[in-house]
Amino acid sequence: MNKTFSRIALVGKIEDPRVADSMVALARHLRARGLAVLVDRDAAIAGLADGIERRPVEEFGRESDLIVAIGGDGTMLFAVQLAIDRGVPLLGINRGRLGFLTDVSPEEMLDTFDAVLEGRYETDSRQLLDASLTRGDGRTAEYRALNDVVVQRHESGRMVELETRIDQRFVNTHGGDGLVIASSTGSTAYALSCGGPIIHPALGAVVIAPISPHTLSDRPIVVGRESHIEVRLVARSAARAQITCDGALLGDLEEQSRLLVGPSS
Repeated sequence: MNKTFSRIALVGKIEDPRVADSMVALARHLRARGLAVLVDRDAAIAGLADGIERRPVEEFGRESDLIVAIGGDGTMLFAVQLAIDRGVPLLGINRGRLGFLTDVSPEEMLDTFDAVLEGRYETDSRQLLDASLTRGDGRTAEYRALNDVVVQRHESGRMVELETRIDQRFVNTHGGDGLVIASSTGSTAYALSCGGPIIHPALGAVVIAPISPHTLSDRPIVVGRESHIEVRLVARSAARAQITCDGALLGDLEEQSRLLVGPSS
């Protein structure tokens, strides 16, 4: 039997009038059904139903049993970070452009929620990537990504050179604009524009896709879901590199640094 929900958090960039309108309509609908609704305490939204709880978004994962992302895929990636530690389920309402991750249309929103609240839904678990950056002085930075970890050059007009290893075995030295390390979910994002394949989420494989490679033989490769990928900056590299995870900056990849990407525990 599917879980029932009683406390629902709504997330979205309310500066967009379309997002604000959908959030107001959904909040009213949920309150009419007697459910607790949480919104960002700093969000200036007119027309919300009575009884709405305003909380810091950082508390949504602890205070709700369902988080709804209203917007585009960027909003969903933000919501993932709110839900990730406690495994709170997510549902996306598409008010963006492509909607790969936010797949419920505004026209279907209320009917979809009625079905969800009645237990008529399916869940889909997605693989996550753990990224760990260790600097030369021993300091570390970590991030858990749904889509991808991207290593990209700092300076335009210069080639960055990156050495990769998979499960401690040397694979290649990549020269170009950088690398995308993508989960199966992220295979339809940046990695796809780099020539990578679309991978069904159930496979859980990982794509390593060079960005504008210097040689034609440097092509995307697919590795197993349990693989551990190590990336280092080659000492002779003409450009510096930085690392982003789902668009959030993790840090700079320097000569004495090491990036490790593997399956989320």
